[in-house]
Amino acid sequence: MSSPITETEPRPFALRIDYAQTPAQQLLAEPDVLAVIGFGASAQMPDDPRALRVGLEPLQAPLFEVWRANAAVASGRDGDLRWSRAGDYLFFSIEVDEAAHGGIAAAAEHAYRTLTAFVAAGATPHLLRLWNYLDAINLGTGDSERYRLFCDGRARGMRGFTSKPYPAATAIGRQDGVRVLQVYGLAARHAGHPVENPRQVSAWRYPRQYGPTAPTFARGMLTAAAQLLISGTAAVVGHVSLHHGDLAAQIDETWANLGSLAGEAGLGDSRFGERSVLKAYLRNPADADFVADALTKRAPSPGGLLLLAGDICRSELLVEIDGTHRTAG
Repeated sequence: MSSPITETEPRPFALRIDYAQTPAQQLLAEPDVLAVIGFGASAQMPDDPRALRVGLEPLQAPLFEVWRANAAVASGRDGDLRWSRAGDYLFFSIEVDEAAHGGIAAAAEHAYRTLTAFVAAGATPHLLRLWNYLDAINLGTGDSERYRLFCDGRARGMRGFTSKPYPAATAIGRQDGVRVLQVYGLAARHAGHPVENPRQVSAWRYPRQYGPTAPTFARGMLTAAAQLLISGTAAVVGHVSLHHGDLAAQIDETWANLGSLAGEAGLGDSRFGERSVLKAYLRNPADADFVADALTKRAPSPGGLLLLAGDICRSELLVEIDGTHRTAG
């Protein structure tokens, strides 16, 4: 377990996350690149532990998500898990065949038991951020819905992991028919500070109506470098989904939640724009132009904006947004 940052210790460097059209092979040749994530069937990804292709189709010109650090990068494999490390940060990813483990719940349990054991054993023992992508997230009814089964397996896999609090997270449904759970994430040498949105009930306190196991994530994570890692955010107030069938109203509500979260983080500047990198998931690909226009009006000249086709964890929700935000400096 790392010790708190002292007044004489320099503040950790903020991880740089942005989007690029440069081919993945070329990006990975740069010495400071910790990870490259490609999206969709056409993304050409080399066989490199730092590279991952996610099965969510882009709804604009294809872009790669690029993570850059400020130190030499080392990388490797540990069983099912791929990793890269530089300075204060660890990137990791794992892909788990559901059929080989008996379904989505067992696959999630395996993924999380594997990644938490690896993170806990290293020099970067603090989970900050996780992304979870699985096919057909809304399939099934009641407690048999695949998202609820995933939440149950995730919670079982995290039992015994002593680095609390819960990390920030996103869980989105792929539409590719491939029953392979994909998880990637970020861990760090220094613990982050979880941020909850006062407009929303914390996900881990959701009532029983949303399933037997509440989702185990924080609404956001403020890193030791004063960078806000924003969990998947949608039109939920309290614990209730609002504006069923109304995309414009859902965007408004989602944006209000994002602003509230940024304000709660206490960064001093909660306005989204050139220091914000955003990713929007759309249930209906035909909505891409409308959503892109709505978001760029709210965040002029964003540092990055990526639109992806994906199902939200509640079937009534049409859009979800996550990303990173920092103040100047």
